[in-house]
Amino acid sequence: MIARVVDAPLSVAEHEDAVADKAAGAVVSFAGVVRDHDGGRSVTELEYVGHPSAPDVIAELVEEFAARPGVHAVAVSHRIGLLGIGDVALACAVSTSHRGEAFAVCAELVDEVKKRLPIWKRQVFTDGEEEWVACP
Repeated sequence: MIARVVDAPLSVAEHEDAVADKAAGAVVSFAGVVRDHDGGRSVTELEYVGHPSAPDVIAELVEEFAARPGVHAVAVSHRIGLLGIGDVALACAVSTSHRGEAFAVCAELVDEVKKRLPIWKRQVFTDGEEEWVACP
């Protein structure tokens, strides 16, 4: 299993490999990618800043999801630091016995990471303005 917060590029393929299991009939992955716009404004870059508890929270999430019946393995990483357009900010993969379950678990995992992981995003727009998103 993978559960980490890192300041290096993420590989979705690495996450898929980490959840490989001979008993699994499905592997579903997700890549949260930095896009070039938000709210009708052009974005040039993002910066993610994590609370010191972020590695513990992501580990708890992986343990929680991996303990579910029918789930064979879970891998999740969130990137911090300065990211450019097209970079992967969130990489997830899950393996389960059946595809429907794998899609549902992966979607819920992404939602829970976004909800519970203490990481905040600073967006920089082409006009030089910036804003913080998901800050308490």
